[in-house]
Amino acid sequence: MPARRSPAPLQQAFDELRFGARGTLNLRAEQPTVEQARVRCEAWLRQCQIEGLKEVLVITGRGLGSDGGVSPVREAIAALLPSLRRRNVVSSFHEHTAGSFVVAPAPVRALFEAPRRRRERPAPPPPVNPALRALEADTLALLEELAVLQLGALGVREPARPLIEDEMLRQFTALSPAVGDGEDAEARLQQAVLRAIEEADAM
Repeated sequence: MPARRSPAPLQQAFDELRFGARGTLNLRAEQPTVEQARVRCEAWLRQCQIEGLKEVLVITGRGLGSDGGVSPVREAIAALLPSLRRRNVVSSFHEHTAGSFVVAPAPVRALFEAPRRRRERPAPPPPVNPALRALEADTLALLEELAVLQLGALGVREPARPLIEDEMLRQFTALSPAVGDGEDAEARLQQAVLRAIEEADAM
């Protein structure tokens, strides 16, 4: 009688089909430190949120070779996910296997509703001038379009210019942690605003 094959390769094949390379973060393969894993995972999930992915897979490994047989990276990600849910970066998550989690990124519009909690670490500073003066004209136009949509959803018709600018700044502040910094920060900001506009139009 032939030996039974391990279910692990079959599980891996199903996961590759379900999530694909774009929707998979393999921390087990990257072997980061605990802090590197937290930073990497949060940045990646925020990018998935901007891209509008519906569900993704975070592989941490089970930690069979770690002290006590428990992966410190897995424990760190297990602690990070509830924090990201409170901040409306993810809408839900659950254990997929002993060494992985399935995560559903929240809609971008949820960032505008994220509560400020004393226990949360402060968000990183915006990548560009918070007064919006340094933003490109195309970015400002997108922020203004989103601001008018958001205010309209609240019942504000033909809002005054100062109110629109206040709403633009609020959106910028909410989206900045997802955008991060770097040379392409403004391009990512435009992508996030476009995603939020699409979500607002679909409501």
